[in-house]
Amino acid sequence: MPLSHAVLALLADGPSHGYELKTRFEAAVGPQWGGLNIGHLYQILDRLVRDGHVAQSDRPDKTLYQLTEASVGVLTEWAATPWVRSSGFRDELFLKLLAATRLGKETLSAFVSAQRQSYLSDLAGLTRLRREENNPLVALLIDAAIAHTKADLQIVEGADQRLAELVHAFPLPRDQHGEQVGPSTNRKRA
Repeated sequence: MPLSHAVLALLADGPSHGYELKTRFEAAVGPQWGGLNIGHLYQILDRLVRDGHVAQSDRPDKTLYQLTEASVGVLTEWAATPWVRSSGFRDELFLKLLAATRLGKETLSAFVSAQRQSYLSDLAGLTRLRREENNPLVALLIDAAIAHTKADLQIVEGADQRLAELVHAFPLPRDQHGEQVGPSTNRKRA
């Protein structure tokens, strides 16, 4: 539960209330992670309280959360353990490439071109963000986003050539007249 551990890490700085944790999380990891849903944050806090990792004290205007002694050991162990990808490399890019190879060369080329432009646009935006960022952790996250985007761009730029064999292996379906149907054909009927 990485978000739970991130909340514990923020609470290591001292007691906080929910909205303060949300703001501090978003400032700590920057815009590339995305916003933290406040409802989800309160679910995490409730779970951490239930499991004895966080204590809460209710005040008239807000509830404060703070680490328990037990959570410091849990957080330290988690922070020192390497991250291992457990769910594979699920990426919609490859599902789109799967579909495009089956729909013909023009579809594959159109997708590759559009995706390339999208990645180049992302890189331009990330580069601007990186120049403006002073927080070292956020800068590192932006550097990682740039590296991932460059790697994806490299995959896309070679996709036309590497998948050419597959494009020819999957002929488009035919209609009742025996003619191919799909985006790669220009059927003209009289």
